[in-house]
Amino acid sequence: MEYKYKFFIAGRTRNRENILNVCKIFEDLNISHYCFLKNEASHKEAGLDINDSHLADTFESLGLDNPRVRTIFEHDLDGEKNSENFLIVLPAGKSAHIEAGIAYGMGKKCYAIGEYDVTDSLYLIFDKIFKDENELKEFLESKNY
Repeated sequence: MEYKYKFFIAGRTRNRENILNVCKIFEDLNISHYCFLKNEASHKEAGLDINDSHLADTFESLGLDNPRVRTIFEHDLDGEKNSENFLIVLPAGKSAHIEAGIAYGMGKKCYAIGEYDVTDSLYLIFDKIFKDENELKEFLESKNY
């Protein structure tokens, strides 16, 4: 299968700065990736401002039956399906962990970056957990993505 993206980058909106720093690594190395924080089209279609400092609060206040939530869900799931690999930026919320399970279930290589709170056997779905951005960058350079 031919994928549109090499990586799907997941995380929680409240960890925005770390996620965008990780995205910058992919951009600098010219590695295609999908990141919900970089997908302005889906947010625009949903009537949300991706640059709103209160985006997380706004989004979390919407009900699951809200069409804006459905729009974001469909765009993000499409991005995940069309990515070869999965990377979660820790700490992350429930949604990003569900996305990790989806990626694992689809047979994608799964990776994580950052520190996790406690050991959890399900973190064994990750082929590698990078301790920091330098370690991730070295890995990506060595793989020649």
